[in-house]
Amino acid sequence: MGRWICCLCSRVADSLMLLLVLALSCNPSTAATASPSAPHIKLSYSFGRTFLGLDKCNACIGTSICKKFFKEEIRFDTWLSSHLKLPPSYLLSYSGNYTDDAKSWRLVDITRLTSKYQHDRADKRICTSLLKTKTCSLERALRRTRRFQKWLRAKRLTPDLVQGLSSPMLRCPSQRLLDRIVRRYAEVPDAGSIYMDHLTDRDKLRLLYTLSVNSHPILLQIFPDVEGWPFPRYLGSCGRLVVSASTQPLRDFYGAAPEVAADLALQLLAVLRSMGTNDLNYFFFFTHVDAGTFGVFSNGHLFIRDASTLGIIDKEEGSQLIDSQQEYKDIFSCLTVDCQSAFVSCNSIREKHSLVMVCQELLPKLLKGKFLQPVQEKIDSFLQHCADGLADDQGVNEAIAKLAELLKPLRSCDSRFAYRYPDCKYSDKY
Repeated sequence: MGRWICCLCSRVADSLMLLLVLALSCNPSTAATASPSAPHIKLSYSFGRTFLGLDKCNACIGTSICKKFFKEEIRFDTWLSSHLKLPPSYLLSYSGNYTDDAKSWRLVDITRLTSKYQHDRADKRICTSLLKTKTCSLERALRRTRRFQKWLRAKRLTPDLVQGLSSPMLRCPSQRLLDRIVRRYAEVPDAGSIYMDHLTDRDKLRLLYTLSVNSHPILLQIFPDVEGWPFPRYLGSCGRLVVSASTQPLRDFYGAAPEVAADLALQLLAVLRSMGTNDLNYFFFFTHVDAGTFGVFSNGHLFIRDASTLGIIDKEEGSQLIDSQQEYKDIFSCLTVDCQSAFVSCNSIREKHSLVMVCQELLPKLLKGKFLQPVQEKIDSFLQHCADGLADDQGVNEAIAKLAELLKPLRSCDSRFAYRYPDCKYSDKY
């Protein structure tokens, strides 16, 4: 009898539960009230692994910030409401918003290391050159390579493991620089060690892939902004997307007011000086500059926005590879560039190299026609001396020094320059 009553109670409870579910399903507002934490909104986003590049891992950059994407704590600017689709996947960069508390949001840049077309072409090259097929498992193909097998056996990242990679940062590598990469690689738990014991096979492939495609995120990690380096803050990676603090490209300031242009020009010269002379004895040089290489934060502070064309020479240790050794090439050397591309000799790089490029490509566009005569004429003359100074080191330095002295009194001290205001009111430095 007791067993029959229990069975009856159970059936009644099941019937009541079914009625409750049916009632809720008929009244959407009641259902929403009953389960406020249900993540229904996430189902409305067409947010797949392919857009992020997660389907290509572990031939990708990392996964440290993926949770932020899927929890909607990183949003693209086009995500104004839940029914909108993701932006086009063929774009190289996106403007986004980032939050830690779902209340305050800050602007971030979401970028690809290369265009999706270049990524797809590189993926096809991996399959056709290594496995002779049109499609394949990228990870399986890359793991079979001689280079990666050496990485798997290595306890320490040494110059022979990166020789032949196309990244300017690794054209003249020192052991000290490579140790810094391993010790500060942010896509793994921080071990603070120069040895790769804390890197899994997956971590090693991601690091090698990133160094092969574009060293920009690695530079942001090993020379962080909190230590005074002129790079935006690295926030993390997901698949083949990198998230960093937002900057506005220098090209957007070509039409700026004279005092803003003078301020940015002086900052640009200061950044180049710090890249040539710093406490760590690294000499940074650009292999190419354009209007997107530098960027400006909302407080007026100028930073290096794109570090992909930055090379590094260790003035303390020097290069550990002679130029003839850098002729070694494999599939990792060809992921973003033509395999026939020649390396720049480490011995041919001079300290004025970046200054001359900036005087040729950026400063004339930033300062052109901004000031009254005879000041403008003097500025143009100094820039021309700098741009023509490949054969005259002293001439370049003198022209830059005179240009800086001419620009200093032309900048103003007000709230538009928040990075130095109100300090500029009480300091002779400005």
